[in-house]
Amino acid sequence: MSQWVPNPRIYEINTWVWLNSLSQLYDKPITLQNVPEEVLDKIANYHVDAVWLMGVWQRGTITRNSALNYMHEYKGALPDVTKADVVGSAYAIADYSVEAALGGRKGMEIIRQQLRERGMKLILDFVPNHTGHDHPWLRKHPEYYVQGTEYLKNDGFFEKETDTGQSVIIANGKDPYFPGWVDTAQLNAFSDAYRYGCVRTLRSIAELADGVRCDMAMLTMNSVFHRTWGWLGLEPPQEDFWNYVVPRVRNKFPDFLFVAEVYWNMNWELLQQGFDYTYDKVMYDRLRSGDVNGITQHLGAHQDYLKRQIRFIENHDEPRVADALGLERSRPAAVLISTVPGATLLHDGQFIGRVIKLPVQIARQPKERAHLGLERFYQRLLEEAIDDIYRTGEWRMFRCYASCDGCQGDYNLIAYGWRNGDDLRLIILNLSDEWSQALVDISAWGDVLHADDWVLLDVLHRSYIEEQGETLAQDGLLVDLEPYQGTIYHFRPRARRKRRPSQVAKQAQS
Repeated sequence: MSQWVPNPRIYEINTWVWLNSLSQLYDKPITLQNVPEEVLDKIANYHVDAVWLMGVWQRGTITRNSALNYMHEYKGALPDVTKADVVGSAYAIADYSVEAALGGRKGMEIIRQQLRERGMKLILDFVPNHTGHDHPWLRKHPEYYVQGTEYLKNDGFFEKETDTGQSVIIANGKDPYFPGWVDTAQLNAFSDAYRYGCVRTLRSIAELADGVRCDMAMLTMNSVFHRTWGWLGLEPPQEDFWNYVVPRVRNKFPDFLFVAEVYWNMNWELLQQGFDYTYDKVMYDRLRSGDVNGITQHLGAHQDYLKRQIRFIENHDEPRVADALGLERSRPAAVLISTVPGATLLHDGQFIGRVIKLPVQIARQPKERAHLGLERFYQRLLEEAIDDIYRTGEWRMFRCYASCDGCQGDYNLIAYGWRNGDDLRLIILNLSDEWSQALVDISAWGDVLHADDWVLLDVLHRSYIEEQGETLAQDGLLVDLEPYQGTIYHFRPRARRKRRPSQVAKQAQS
């Protein structure tokens, strides 16, 4: 991924919903072919490195008809939902061609160029585990799929007729812990034919985009797939799925980025099989539960691992963070995911505090109040996070300890920093609902701190404090943080008053 910057920020957009909202705002049809320039300028002003356009692939009639059976479930997110709002699941794909209603391939080429002109790359979806029931592979290449017998029909399997007139029994897509998804067909990760088809599909996506987010990427790994489908007599090949696929895509598109949605602590295995980044679900879960000690332990992992995780506090699969954590708790969590080593995933609507999680089957979102103060907070945070120190600097954790006998609150705080030469940034987060005080041990920076006295600028709150370098190096920085407060300190040297040579000489004589 030589053309990608370290620690990229990726901005996820629910494409169908986004274009629908823009069409309402501009009172005319908006597709990928005519997104207004000022809309893309605003996204660029968030200082993100890539846009992930989620849900652009063709969904198909069968996918939509299946989704219409769940109208009652959509009302919780969109009370006035109609059948016209239902377009089918974004992850029951009928074909890897850009939906015509969204602007088709031409529209994708246009918006990719517009993003490039603003210094942003494009990421699209890939679903390795299953397709929708409309996908042409079911008719043309039934050998790509997990097949069963007539006895299994209607028990997680369905019947499909191929182009040759043959009737085959195909499994619904699933993971090993839950029943199958009724609108999907299970691909056979052990099939050489499917693996080759997967490579061809990813190469076609690489002609349109700079990377893919692979849905539930661990499901096609030999170990997981065998646990799910081994009861049918399927045996794993010697080479694991992604070990086969990724190099064959990269030999033609060497800079193509692979991001894995992954659970069950299988991140390391997928990184070893060629992925650039994997979902940091552990961090997400610990942020939601407020497990400060767990977060600290997690950040103690080797940096080569940390820098290949992608962190988030919401996405289309998770509740909106403004709902799950509330606006106040969301702020330090946002600071953390934006300023530790690794990639950051940001979600359209996150910056204004949307609270309603949308089903991926519908194309319209309700109107919600925009929290402009939150948007200003994100603007400051992301302006800070583009600094080169967060790309190429040296990152380290710092210990927080009680500032006096009987003092409490140090266990609520997380502190870490970045250094690039004598440029220093210190991030301190209070992830609790308690006012917390501690001394932060930054003696590791002592060689720089001793050289001067310092002004510490808090870039998020537009305030500052002044500290003596010797005190910082020897005793640490005393911090006192409100509940759910986060600070990012810039260290700026404060010029010391120098005595005149004559004064020094007089003192020496005396």
